[in-house]
Amino acid sequence: MKLKIAILPGDGIGPEIMEQGKAVMDAVAARFGHSFDYENAVCGAAAIDAVGDPFPDETLETCKRADAVLFAAVGDPRFDNDPTAKVRPEQGLLAMRKKLGLFANIRPVRAFECLLHKSPLKEGIVDGADFVCIRELTGGMYFGEKYQDNDKAYDTNYYTRPEIERILRVAFRYASKRRKHLTVVDKANVLASSRLWRLVAQELEPEYPDVETDYMFVDNAAMRMLTEPTFFDVIVTENTFGDILTDEGSCISGSMGLLPSASTGEGTPVFEPVHGSWPQAAGKNIANPLAQILSAAMLLEHFGLDEEGALVRKAVDASLAANIRTPEIQVEGGMHYGTREVGSWIADYVRKASSRS
Repeated sequence: MKLKIAILPGDGIGPEIMEQGKAVMDAVAARFGHSFDYENAVCGAAAIDAVGDPFPDETLETCKRADAVLFAAVGDPRFDNDPTAKVRPEQGLLAMRKKLGLFANIRPVRAFECLLHKSPLKEGIVDGADFVCIRELTGGMYFGEKYQDNDKAYDTNYYTRPEIERILRVAFRYASKRRKHLTVVDKANVLASSRLWRLVAQELEPEYPDVETDYMFVDNAAMRMLTEPTFFDVIVTENTFGDILTDEGSCISGSMGLLPSASTGEGTPVFEPVHGSWPQAAGKNIANPLAQILSAAMLLEHFGLDEEGALVRKAVDASLAANIRTPEIQVEGGMHYGTREVGSWIADYVRKASSRS
């Protein structure tokens, strides 16, 4: 298969983990006879520094020309610490999602058996956790009307029926292919927007009779994720709630460096780790590349390359089992491996896969 892939390394550790994601993609191409053509583009703080725009038109056109986007991370403390900044790196990520029409963010969360001890939760709680969070990505407060002055500010949590229905259908379909359990997360006891979400979900339920559907307020869902994560199969929720809940999911896996995601919809799909740019670690060769590599696996699977994606996942699991890990998830007394070493080991595993079968 031939694929044109837009590469957006972004800021901080982004270029380092992207290098390892590409190395694994190249190993897959060599192993299976595929051709991946990369085109680099800037976004985030790097794009602000270069052209004054966190998602310039040239980057948008690069994304539109591509079959898929492999994205790393954006963010820079120069902007985080300046509440008066008119342009921010994160605006580039939001613009990309909106301009490409990527309304569905798919974030799998699972516990790795060899990393149960790394979770801040008890092993008996997280063992066996395996669920997918479907987050609406182009509506809600992140895109609603905003205002701020020195005395007041507001963000509008705006949703329409078509926006809600299309993301719910994505979630119902995912649940149909998994364990047939969907949890709709909202705050319908307080928010009008959530009551519309619940109304539309209840109307769609009869169309998916094989799926058991339940409803949960977001505060309860946050608690259940940390006390009974094995309850969940597929979670669907609005933009802000989804952002918070999926970051909370890192407590289950033991590290945000293990959580990949896919953003799909009307335009070119984007595959990215859920973590941020961690600028303090940039250039130190300590960032965990596994979320970036697992995002590449999701990219492969999106195009029907299931065997290839499964091999990448197998390679990641093998690296963890062999204690080829970056410092934040390494076992006590284990050898030090950096970003490059972990990525190289996984890429080598993929290339030599035929001799391991």
